[in-house]
Amino acid sequence: MRLGIAHHLGWAVAVTASADHKVVDRRRIGLLEPGMPAAPIEHEARALDDADAARMVAEVRASAVRATSASLDQLADSVPGPIISMSLRAWPLDFPDDIAVQRRPPNESRADSVMYCQVLSECAHARGWAVHLFRAQDVEAQAARILGGQAGEVLHGPRAALGPPWTKDHRIALAATIVAS
Repeated sequence: MRLGIAHHLGWAVAVTASADHKVVDRRRIGLLEPGMPAAPIEHEARALDDADAARMVAEVRASAVRATSASLDQLADSVPGPIISMSLRAWPLDFPDDIAVQRRPPNESRADSVMYCQVLSECAHARGWAVHLFRAQDVEAQAARILGGQAGEVLHGPRAALGPPWTKDHRIALAATIVAS
């Protein structure tokens, strides 16, 4: 099984597909415990000094690790085979770790998203899953090239077979599993 993730702040669309690109599970998963701020750098840290902001972000990150781990465990326990990989939106691998730097433009608008990607990646590695990164802008086109004449059926067919929701996030997550295979 391959898992594709289209993440947002505090939650994600997760699509699990078999080796032949059949969707075996699709769900919304939580990436953050209730009551925690979903965008700590972009919104919550503005009123704090660097030290307090760093403490708050560390608390949010720890919450994200716990929530993401629980969501991934629940997902892995419910699919019909072992998950071997997770595909995530690519992020700048040289993104700064320093909270003071993250709080400044242009980093503050991406810091929260990067945190979720990093947490998802860490959780996948902890489970022995390979991690593949994709660019959301072109992953559907890449999958379509791989699938050839089957692209429409594979990428859009789950909406008819499974019913709504089947959104762009679902297609991107599925396409990412195809590109990773």
